[in-house]
Amino acid sequence: MVASRELTVGDVAMRAGVAVSALHFYETRGLIRSHRTSGNQRRYDREVLRRVAIIKVAQDVGISLADIGAALDSLPEGRTPTREDWNRLSTAWRKDLDNRITRLKKLRDGLDDCIGCGCMSIDRCPLRNREDRLACDGPGARRLAAG
Repeated sequence: MVASRELTVGDVAMRAGVAVSALHFYETRGLIRSHRTSGNQRRYDREVLRRVAIIKVAQDVGISLADIGAALDSLPEGRTPTREDWNRLSTAWRKDLDNRITRLKKLRDGLDDCIGCGCMSIDRCPLRNREDRLACDGPGARRLAAG
């Protein structure tokens, strides 16, 4: 007996380790696709398992759903993403991840003395925002967010 290439939403959820609601969400965002049976039940091609794995890994490292969607749109439909596909996607995300790591290290190293808000209340703050000059740049932490 040959196993069906189609999976139910429950099959995908169990195999991929995600909630059914997550699959529905991914589908509404255009990250994965299903088709409907004559009984109006969702069915997924097996390739969706690799796509969900890519989504989960990308989300775990902080890639936005918009960037994940753009990356997945670059992959051929109806084919399981390959190691080469993943290499291309991860290489494209590397610069953004490196920038985030640099910002996080800067935040970590300055965390004892500064929360990055540019406040004027801490006299020893190396990022002190005298006379609230950064207010014109918008709300929130300004100094640590900049490069």
